[in-house]
Amino acid sequence: MGRIVEISTPGLSLRKERGFLLIHKQGKMIGQVPLDDIDAVIAATPGLYWSGNVLAALAELSVPVVLAGKNYAPVAHILPLACHHAQGDIMQAQASASLPIRKRLWAQIVKAKIKAQEEMLRLRGQPAGRLVRLQKEVRSGDPDNREAVAAQYYWPRMFGSDFRRNREEEGINALLNYGYAVLRASTARAIVAAGLNPSLSLHHVSNSSALRLADDLMEPFRPVVDITVFDLHEEGATQLDSETKSRLAGVLNIDYQTENGRTPLSHLLVRISRSLARVYQQTQTGLEMPLSMRPVALQVQEEK
Repeated sequence: MGRIVEISTPGLSLRKERGFLLIHKQGKMIGQVPLDDIDAVIAATPGLYWSGNVLAALAELSVPVVLAGKNYAPVAHILPLACHHAQGDIMQAQASASLPIRKRLWAQIVKAKIKAQEEMLRLRGQPAGRLVRLQKEVRSGDPDNREAVAAQYYWPRMFGSDFRRNREEEGINALLNYGYAVLRASTARAIVAAGLNPSLSLHHVSNSSALRLADDLMEPFRPVVDITVFDLHEEGATQLDSETKSRLAGVLNIDYQTENGRTPLSHLLVRISRSLARVYQQTQTGLEMPLSMRPVALQVQEEK
């Protein structure tokens, strides 16, 4: 499984040597990671020194570098320019995709997200019938914004009536920021590896984001980050530390049931991205989503 490398200590330097990412402090090596094992690098400190060889090597392997700001909210991403043999043709097809196709795909994503929210609420023992009805109401392009209606129902039942999603706040919000940053980075890597342009979205139109397509494709999997944060909070975790970060990064290794058997989320994101490329090239009609929006481990957990 891929690893998330997070650098949060000021004064470190990163170098490349013989296929490894080397981490140095005051001239002494304190750690090394095989470059092939890295899914993403999260830089959460301004006092960090990079070599050009490191950034080039990460780009060649389609490894995104996330620059995180306050509370681990991403402020920038570094992605490769090209890493797919047919990237030009795929991007041309992506840019030429019709609005009806994009709207149909967005409806598929919204339904999957609301289904995932339903599954997580059921795991919490919370009522989820409203979300079942909302899934049926999603139309092409979600013009009625069923996604927002579902969110209004979902958040207070997931984290309590006093919870407000705010990227600037500590506690639960900071944990969510980190989990979403990991998920977004992995999604961006999958998108680029599939030959797609991460800025050409299906739905998201934020002028401040260069990863609008990643924001689209990660939506159905935000709830698995949410339930992980809920579990951490129930265990008494109130801030980001090595243990909570490891648990949140581990979300990428969670298996989903697919037509090809169990597939970890990081690989599933690759399949979804590749299926999107095929839709744009008119060789497929929909995204390759999992058979269930509840991860395999959580299905077993409920059975016990």
